[in-house]
Amino acid sequence: MAAAEPARRRRPPPDEEVQDHEVRPSKPARKVAARKTPARKAPARRGATGAAAAMRAAVEQLAELLGRAPESVSSLRPSEDGWEAQVEVLELERIPDTTSILASYKVTIDAEGELISYERTRRYSRGMIDRPT
Repeated sequence: MAAAEPARRRRPPPDEEVQDHEVRPSKPARKVAARKTPARKAPARRGATGAAAAMRAAVEQLAELLGRAPESVSSLRPSEDGWEAQVEVLELERIPDTTSILASYKVTIDAEGELISYERTRRYSRGMIDRPT
């Protein structure tokens, strides 16, 4: 059987008073560099939305129309009139989760972020793997 190690002295919690003969180690002050925020470019045209804003708009508006919360945005690309996105939505929840039914919707958003159209392009089970065609 190995010999027991001597107990290590613990530092007192911050709320306890420190005795005169005890010295607490002080932490060195950290230097914090000031961050410079890059200037953002103004949109090229009035009312134009960026990619992140377009994704949020697609998700929010599609959720309002379908009554279901979208799971993810699988693609987003600019178009002549705004943005096109593929949004994945849980349509039927099952147990186990891999048998749940999802749908992929093509969503078109104008330059101001308003939903123009949506169309269900595919239905599939969550556990299904895409295979190249």
